[in-house]
Amino acid sequence: MTKEEAIAKIRDLSEKIEHNNYLYYIKSDPVISDFEFDQLLNELIRIESDFPELVSPESPSQRVGGGITRDFETVKHKFPMMSLGNTYSEEELRDFDTRIRKIIGDEFEYVCELKFDGVAIGLTYVDGKLSKALTRGDGIQGDDVTTNVKTIKSIPLKLRGNDWPTEFEARGEILMYRSVFDKLNEERLDIGEPALANPRNTASGTLKMQDSKVVASRKLDSFIYALYSDQNLFTTHNESIRSLKKWGLKTSDQMAVCTTFEDVLDYIHQWETGRHSLPFDIDGVVIKINKLAQQDELGFTAKSPRWAISYKYKAESGSTKLISIDYQVGRTGAITPVANLEPVQLAGTTVRRASLHNADIIEKLELHEGDTVFVEKGGEIIPKITGVDLSKREPDTEAIKYITHCPECDTELERKEGEASHYCPNESGCPPQIKGKIEHFVGRKAMNIDSLGEAKIDFLYNKGLIRNYADIYSLNEESLSNIESEEENKVSFKEKGITNLLSGIEESKNVPFERVLFGLGIRYVGDTVAKKLARHLMSIEAISKASFQDLIEIPEIGDKIAESVVNWFHKEENINLIDKLRLANVKLEISESEKELSGDKLKGKSFVISGVFEKHSRDELKNIIERNGGKVSSSISSKTSFLIAGSEAGPSKIQKAEALGTNMISEDEFLHLLI
Repeated sequence: MTKEEAIAKIRDLSEKIEHNNYLYYIKSDPVISDFEFDQLLNELIRIESDFPELVSPESPSQRVGGGITRDFETVKHKFPMMSLGNTYSEEELRDFDTRIRKIIGDEFEYVCELKFDGVAIGLTYVDGKLSKALTRGDGIQGDDVTTNVKTIKSIPLKLRGNDWPTEFEARGEILMYRSVFDKLNEERLDIGEPALANPRNTASGTLKMQDSKVVASRKLDSFIYALYSDQNLFTTHNESIRSLKKWGLKTSDQMAVCTTFEDVLDYIHQWETGRHSLPFDIDGVVIKINKLAQQDELGFTAKSPRWAISYKYKAESGSTKLISIDYQVGRTGAITPVANLEPVQLAGTTVRRASLHNADIIEKLELHEGDTVFVEKGGEIIPKITGVDLSKREPDTEAIKYITHCPECDTELERKEGEASHYCPNESGCPPQIKGKIEHFVGRKAMNIDSLGEAKIDFLYNKGLIRNYADIYSLNEESLSNIESEEENKVSFKEKGITNLLSGIEESKNVPFERVLFGLGIRYVGDTVAKKLARHLMSIEAISKASFQDLIEIPEIGDKIAESVVNWFHKEENINLIDKLRLANVKLEISESEKELSGDKLKGKSFVISGVFEKHSRDELKNIIERNGGKVSSSISSKTSFLIAGSEAGPSKIQKAEALGTNMISEDEFLHLLI
């Protein structure tokens, strides 16, 4: 390919990719599959790698991340990012309306918008191209996070059309959808990491990460709600938002123009309950004057515009007494402080405990023993302590100091640089860590020994019958029968229960290697990473011998994961565990039949499985799909490539597949795709 041909091809591919990106992220109306989109992007990346001098900052290839930002430069805002005045009171909102009318009369409109619970961002476009992205900072200057913002697919690198100002700033909010946040927390819990507090803080932390590739994986999103320019292009705020949307920026469909103050109140009341059905978090409503000339007439105070105010919804809160703090030890040794409270009613439930997350939170709250604390249910789900009622603090009470030693084994705690949590390093001798590792090993995503629950693990550990998860395979009918008659035993080990448990242990020996690897509980190795390691290196032997360099050459295996894997296999006690599992005939490598059904033949294709099948279980079909690069979803959408329908397939799935024109195939037809 000549350079001229490459220029033309790059231009063509970039236009197609950005158009389909716009249809997917802005219009929510995709017309090509994920596989077809990935093919276009991969072809662009391939050509750009052959002609690196042709890579532009606006290329869609720049969205995948990879750039490292060691320090975020502080840059002055051209248009200061002022804060809005807040109110929780309808009466104060009426006072705001009265003040407006005294200055500009009664001939005006309001615009009502959702107040997104995210991170403010200012996007500067020059000649239709994204030039700079700044955080709020102190309102006068913010941090340059352009490299990270480029990974957010709802933010165009190049605008559509040609009627935009030569230079302007699009101001909005970067946020994380709750479904993305929940999945991220699920993955963190899989690898033994503490759960993140909420989507807003996670979005904020993600935006300031040094590795833009990690930022890209976090799937941040955006909504734009204002335009700032030296040119006077519009007469109303509503017109400017419509233009921003036309140029390819994502704006909210929930914005409304209100002609009366009662319309404003109706909008507020509508979303006070409606916000719970949104896929992202909001904490109120922003009310603005629509006409820009009237905004100019009203002007600004020293801190905020006089033509706008935010009405914030009250989080249900209460005050109660802090009784004590427990320090829970997770299976990776992570310490989580939990506050024990006098019972308080919040959002229809009785709250007795609240997470304090880490030492920094306790220090920030300046908690003292016996304090009266304010408690909210964050997102109406997770109770949290938001402050202390200092007026009720008893004199001479001591400030709470974070523990220095493990509450279970008294080992001195460690805290790695850059991490929020403290850890107990005594992996092989700390009871909660050992029990937690066993619970993880027998879990559904790992060995799936469902007859061995938390209570039984606790009992067997306390009786000395198991000291690690490999000991499970030493259990037998005799050892279990001998403990059944003890009076203090509240756990049932009757004949049928013993049979079921031993049967479940035996069946677990057939679990695929990738799930065994996940079950080992290596830090940072969740089920997705375990699949990648297993399919790339094929056996526990190869993984144990892999160097740090070998591991980071595997796609999506970073330094932190590689270091953790190498360290795990360097410990003698872990090698002993593997030896015991090998003697028990647990699968420690991918079988020949699995190797034959592995490849990339299904890359870019999405499947839904429904019904009963003759040759494979649904889990086996899922494993085959994933080993061949495909994805499995629980529900059918426009992005689903195939519905694999067995006998007794769900009627609703079949109906939806027919309505969407999704390909429906049998088990044999699916297996034919792999030939």
